[in-house]
Amino acid sequence: MRKQFLASLFLMLLGASAQAAGEFYCCQDPSTGRRVCGDMLPEQCRGRAYRVLDSAGNIAKEVGAPLTAEQKADQVVENRRRKQLEDSTREQRRRDQALLDTYATPEDIDFAQQKAEADVNFAILATISRIDAARTKRKKFEDEAEFYKKKTLPVELLQDLRALDHEIKLQQDLLAIKKRDFEAIKAKYDADRRRYFELTRKASTTPVGGPPPIR
Repeated sequence: MRKQFLASLFLMLLGASAQAAGEFYCCQDPSTGRRVCGDMLPEQCRGRAYRVLDSAGNIAKEVGAPLTAEQKADQVVENRRRKQLEDSTREQRRRDQALLDTYATPEDIDFAQQKAEADVNFAILATISRIDAARTKRKKFEDEAEFYKKKTLPVELLQDLRALDHEIKLQQDLLAIKKRDFEAIKAKYDADRRRYFELTRKASTTPVGGPPPIR
């Protein structure tokens, strides 16, 4: 009877204190396994998970235990991963909108690709023409050098041959770049075309008012 009286008295005092404060804090005592409560955070609850109860004894908030160093590190990694995903999604959304703003029809993509490829083809042909011209000029200097087989080549002739070799090498490097540009253009417009069809197909299959509700 005395124990019941003391327990009832404790609950009454706790309830009065809770009503005066408006809320109180409870957690499991790590040493006894019993619940401890107070109108201020009990010492046993510091560094542990606890609940905040209102004056009626309802749970108003649950506070988790402080994170360990490992958990904090994991949280930093997860937050960084989530931000990268959000940034990537935002950038993809921007690119998709830019794609739809640029092309009104699939034919617009074909026209843009043809124009870009034509510009690069023109540059390729011009580069090949310069290479052929340099080789032709070099052939003339080579024929002239035949007269000096057993003699030292004149300095000017040697400089001309070296300059043409340098020019041919530069134009060949430029030609290789232009050919890579042509392949890059084809890859770009193929990717644009695929994404355009994906976006327009989604738009055409989505009913007015958005997708149907999940049942």
